[in-house]
Amino acid sequence: MGEKEQRILDDLPMSRLQVAAVVLCVALNALDGFDVLAISFSAPGIAAEWGISRAGLGLVLAMELVGMSIGSVILGTVADRLGRRPIILGCLVVMALGMLSASMTNSVNSLLVVRFITGLGIGGMLATINAMVAEYSNARHRNFNVTIMAAGYPIGIIIGGSIASMLLVHYDWRSVFVLGALMTGFSLPVVWFLMPESISYLTHKRGPDALQKINSILKRMGHSAIDRLSDVDENLGKVGWRDLFSPQLARTTTLLTLAYAAHILTFYFIESQD
Repeated sequence: MGEKEQRILDDLPMSRLQVAAVVLCVALNALDGFDVLAISFSAPGIAAEWGISRAGLGLVLAMELVGMSIGSVILGTVADRLGRRPIILGCLVVMALGMLSASMTNSVNSLLVVRFITGLGIGGMLATINAMVAEYSNARHRNFNVTIMAAGYPIGIIIGGSIASMLLVHYDWRSVFVLGALMTGFSLPVVWFLMPESISYLTHKRGPDALQKINSILKRMGHSAIDRLSDVDENLGKVGWRDLFSPQLARTTTLLTLAYAAHILTFYFIESQD
């Protein structure tokens, strides 16, 4: 981002719009958490109705995680090219349709395909909201906000799981996916109206109307408009895969990857148990 635009966001107190964007990202992460574990909440009912073991549904969860991995890498990269906001909205559409479609499936194979596609949206969402929180926070609260955003995932599992358990008392397993579709669908207009594009992205991409869009967002934040865009070093902040495994970062990258993989394996193993 240009020095002037970055200084405005870093140094000034966070506006209501910035706080709303961060809170909304926390809520979206909670929604991701519920959507991912919806298959675990529904597994007993699916297994009973289709006459299969819960272990037989393990491949569905595995393919969902594969979709998340692919979505986070591909759609996270696409967000750097097309913008954070359109990717978040697109992922919400994929997730809503995926959750609704899951409630209409009648075989493991069809559920597997649907959950893989849903995983693409979830993975893209996770990658994009991380960047959005960091870019909408000021310097004082950035680290705290990113930490709080990460806490949204288990919060979504806890709250969503509690609601799902109540639904399953009165309805079948499909109600869990319908609930996810409704919550995701409700999020679409909220994101549309309350989450503008990242100023950092607009400054870096420098479209023909970038200055107008940035000033419009700054006005909504209660900040003064700028008369021109600051110069940007095109090479600043560009980090590729090779840089992560450079001699300086290889050890840290490897250890963090292994630690996170162990955490995820343990988490989903526990969630998959009766």
